[in-house]
Amino acid sequence: MGQGEVRTFAPGDGVEGLSREQLIAYAQLCSKNLFAIDGTWFQSIESELGMDAAMHHDEQAWRRYTESEARRLNAFLGLEENPGLEGLAQALPLKLTSLCNETELSWEGDDLVFRVVSCRVQSARGRKGMPYHPCNPVGLVEYSGFAKAIDSRIECSCESCYPDVADGSCACAWRFRLQG
Repeated sequence: MGQGEVRTFAPGDGVEGLSREQLIAYAQLCSKNLFAIDGTWFQSIESELGMDAAMHHDEQAWRRYTESEARRLNAFLGLEENPGLEGLAQALPLKLTSLCNETELSWEGDDLVFRVVSCRVQSARGRKGMPYHPCNPVGLVEYSGFAKAIDSRIECSCESCYPDVADGSCACAWRFRLQG
């Protein structure tokens, strides 16, 4: 581009021409950026107003965001209405929070179990000498809201999440069950 030249980009034009590997790396970068902005505003509220206020606002933000993300992924994947746990199993690995964390998905009988093996948020707080984020309440809002937006019949329960750690081999674990 020459000086004074203006080039207009429509949404998505910036990624055209990227290789498959570059697109994957870019998706992971976007996921890391989501965590960065989430952590930045959270820590700002935490340092100014305390953990309780930060947690309150975190829950409100994730309640709204996670439902929106699920609806967009549902459309992106072309899932039918109420696709059950199978639809959720397709969507969970594509959540932005899944793209930069090591995760596992497994079937235990009729239940779907999603585990975050290593969490960027907790790792970063540990590196900075900060106390762990008490993410259980926010995680329940995030994962139950996501599941219900995929299929309103899905119930979510926490298997393990700080500060209620029952499984030390992962950062958190969530169980999904289809009701009725």
